[in-house]
Formats: sequence, C-alpha cells, structure tokens
Amino acid sequence: MFELIIRDRCNGCNRCVEVCPTNVLEPGPEGIPVGARVEQCQTCFMCELYCKEDAIYVGPDRDKREPVNEAQIAASGLLGQYRRDSGWDEWASNPQYDNQIWQLGPYIQAGGKRSVERVKLRIAEQAKRSETSDQGVPGQPKQGL
Repeated sequence: MFELIIRDRCNGCNRCVEVCPTNVLEPGPEGIPVGARVEQCQTCFMCELYCKEDAIYVGPDRDKREPVNEAQIAASGLLGQYRRDSGWDEWASNPQYDNQIWQLGPYIQAGGKRSVERVKLRIAEQAKRSETSDQGVPGQPKQGL
C-alpha cells in the first residue's frame, strides 16, 4: 500500500498522480503530491514505477498501511527498487536489471485457468441449489400451483 513520498526527492512532476489507477494521489501544496485516498490503493506500484526521482515508497501489504520511518526507508535502498528490478529508464540498458516479467506468462495463464474453473464450479453449484429449491420438499405439494 502507498506509504510515503519523500519531499526532498520529489520534483513535483505529478507523474505519479497521472498514472495511479485509483486516484490515491493528488497534487498537494507546493506541487508535491499527497496521499488523498490511500485506502483505495491497490498496491500496483505504478506510482513508484513512474517516479524517476525514486521519491515514493509503496509497502508490500495490500490491505493495510504499515508504520514507516522516512529516514530508514531512504537509507534502506528500497526507493527505486521496483523501477530498477523492472528494467525501467536508466536501468533499461543494464543487463543485470533486464525486465524478466515475460517469465510470469505460464503462471498468469495457470491462474486464469484456475479462475475459470472456480467460476464454472460456482455456476454449477448455484444451478444445483436452484434445481433443489425448485423441487420443494419431498412428499409435500409445491406451493403456488
């Protein structure tokens, strides 16, 4: 979940505001973005990915914010890690940080197949429940006829 913007690093470009799919961020005073709707954060890391100044930290927990210390985060090496590991911008030509997201293909396909199977199972269960409720209680006449 979105945790913080380090003001000293932020250049106020507001690119993070533009790319956020759930409008978590908005332009703030002095042009520095602020977390306006943090509870809507999907932890997609788009803001962090597009921040060329490495001023944004998104925590790994999608469901709740974690207390963070700005100085510790700045010293940890975590700022910009997602951009670096994704091979973006200045990291694009460095083979050490070659974007390997294509390797997720088989896992994404397997997850999609599993989702389809779950939906089919739910539909079948609902149809079965509906069929059972339409039959009524054995030995008693159906009402409304």
